[in-house]
Amino acid sequence: MPFKQFRAEIDSILARDPAAKSRLEVLLCYPGLHAVLFYRVSHGAWKRGWRTLARTISHIGRMLTGIEIHPGALIGQRFFIDHGMGVVIGETAIIGDDVTLYQGVTLGGTSLHEGKRHPTLEDNVIVGSGAQVLGGFTVGRGARVGANAVVVKAVPAGATVTGIPAKVVGEAKVDFCAYGLSGADLPDPLARAIGGLLEEVTALKARVAELEDSSPLRPAGTPVREPMPHLPAE
Repeated sequence: MPFKQFRAEIDSILARDPAAKSRLEVLLCYPGLHAVLFYRVSHGAWKRGWRTLARTISHIGRMLTGIEIHPGALIGQRFFIDHGMGVVIGETAIIGDDVTLYQGVTLGGTSLHEGKRHPTLEDNVIVGSGAQVLGGFTVGRGARVGANAVVVKAVPAGATVTGIPAKVVGEAKVDFCAYGLSGADLPDPLARAIGGLLEEVTALKARVAELEDSSPLRPAGTPVREPMPHLPAE
């Protein structure tokens, strides 16, 4: 790896992790950087057809860092794995520039075919801790994947997704956001549940009023009931 590129890798970590105080600290104490260095060497061997050597180098890196990156994966510049333990990146994964992954992320395949079976992450994607991105689809540029999400289909550029299975919950902001989500991005499950109940109650009351009005047993002169107005959830 050229020195200029190596320095850019370190500087990108300093820019994305406020806990990092110096280049020396990043060099000595960041297993994500160490894993990427092992990957660069193993990938070079892989491209030359030295497959067993490449896998051996990759395996040594996995034992030392707890991060598994297949040497056949294609990874761009300034790639940052924060904390790192338990990250798995499969053989046909493609990762663009300035991508950030957190601990426990899997970029996995769901097919036994030898073709493209792992995801493509375009530039500036952030994947939160514990997220599983499974399949040969694309996560668009600047998208964010929330912690513990399970992504099984393509994610539009600039979208924020979370949940199991992952669904779009908003648009990603331009600025970097640790773990891919801010508190404002998270849906409120209680408010959603209350809103659903209010809609159901309103629909039921409207149906009851409709049945009462059409009933032949309703006494003459009985005023027609108006359905209660819908009260939106706070």
